[in-house]
Order: sequence, then C-alpha cells, then structure tokens
Amino acid sequence: MADQSEELRERPVGELLKQLSEETSNLVKQELTLARAELEQQGRRAGVGAGMLGGAGVAGLLTLGSLTAMLVALLDTAMATWLAALILTVVWGAVAGVLALQGRNKITEATPPAPQTVETVKEDVRWAKTRT
Repeated sequence: MADQSEELRERPVGELLKQLSEETSNLVKQELTLARAELEQQGRRAGVGAGMLGGAGVAGLLTLGSLTAMLVALLDTAMATWLAALILTVVWGAVAGVLALQGRNKITEATPPAPQTVETVKEDVRWAKTRT
C-alpha cells in the first residue's frame, strides 16, 4: 500500500487527473450498464403483471356476458338455465378477481427501480470522498 502511494506521488498531476477522469468514466459506464440490466428485469416483471391485468379484463368481459345470459334466461323463466348462468358468472368473477390481485402484486414488486444501482452509487460516492 505504501509503495502504491509513493508511486502516485511521483507521477505528474496531469497524468493523475487523466487517470482519475478515465476511472470516473469507466465507473459511470458500469453504473449505467447495471441500471439498464436492473430496469430490464423489472420491466419484464411489470409486463407479466400487465398481462395478468389484461387477463382480468377479459375475464371481466366474460363476467358481463355470463350475467347477460343469466338475465335473458331469468326473463325466460327457465330456472335451470339461469341458475347455470349464475354459477358461470360467479366463477368468471372469481377468476377476474384473482387475476387482478396477482397482476397488481406483480406490478408492485417491480418498483422501486434499480435498488442495486442506487446502493452502488452511494458506495461510489463514499469511496470518492475518501480519495479526495
């Protein structure tokens, strides 16, 4: 460690500044790469959640279709037909509820973005303060 500090003292200031600039540039590039990777991963999670919400929308539409069929059958006074339609309405409503909750949970898991990058940037700032 002492050899390294003596070596740095013997180098010209311009050369040291050039090295500092290069190291800073490399550090920023690495942080951006890490942030991009984290955001891509969380974007995929959010996409899954959005897909589940889309599924909930389709199931909700099917719920309305079943409800309509039930009302038509009820008006037709055929007890067995409307009872069957009511059962389907309840089933599709449950499916829509489950998909909506799962989709919301997946989207919630995707935030906040880039926690590892935030932590490494904080470490870099602490490191930079000790070097100056």
